[in-house]
Amino acid sequence: MAANYIPLDKDKHKNIKIASKHSFEFAQNTHLAAATIKEFARLASAMPIVFIKDPSTNRHHIVAMLGVEQGQNLFIKDGQWQASHVPMNIVRYPFDVRPDGDKLGIFIDENSPLFTEDGLPLFTENGEATDVLKDRQQFLADLANSELTTQRFVTQVVEADLLEPIRIHVAYDDGSKRNVTGMMNINEKKLLELDDAKVLELHKAGFMGAIYALMMSMGQLNRLIELSKNTDKAIANMQVGADTEQSKAPEKASQ
Repeated sequence: MAANYIPLDKDKHKNIKIASKHSFEFAQNTHLAAATIKEFARLASAMPIVFIKDPSTNRHHIVAMLGVEQGQNLFIKDGQWQASHVPMNIVRYPFDVRPDGDKLGIFIDENSPLFTEDGLPLFTENGEATDVLKDRQQFLADLANSELTTQRFVTQVVEADLLEPIRIHVAYDDGSKRNVTGMMNINEKKLLELDDAKVLELHKAGFMGAIYALMMSMGQLNRLIELSKNTDKAIANMQVGADTEQSKAPEKASQ
């Protein structure tokens, strides 16, 4: 069932309830998840984090790799998450923060199976937010703030010309091979060549730690290999290299 986000309304949704036990089945076909700077350190200990570029807007985004096959999330098994950290943009579902007129408002996917008759209410009988909803509101506020900081971080990284296109060579147990392209990550050589003033600027903005978290996260490709062993497309090994062809051609952000 397709998602249908609508503004959360205390009158229209006064009787709505959310499941007390969270299931991640809704994300089982999600192989990329938006990542925000607040969680880079935790994400880097569980999964690769890369940059992609939207060709329609020419904007860069940062995503966590949940798999190498489109429509396959290796981190979900029987509806449960198989890692120490879940991306915030997965956790937020079925809620979201979106423009609502001239301000930001809370939206819900009214078609989500996480809204159930025997769940936890979002509103009291008097129409006030319950503790459950208050917790979600605080989480969404933290996520929105982290996304704003992430946008500033991306701008700094792009302006400093620190990105390089990468290509992941994937070899499967059945002998087949493929290349995953359309992604970028930090070029360590360019980082080391930054002048002292720029390094200090990035450090004072709190961005140097984020840069190194992104670089270290590529070691988690081994985690994807491990998780793939439970699928019908088990991966034997993966190797990351510079994508020289992509660096010469327009970025296509595809796999």
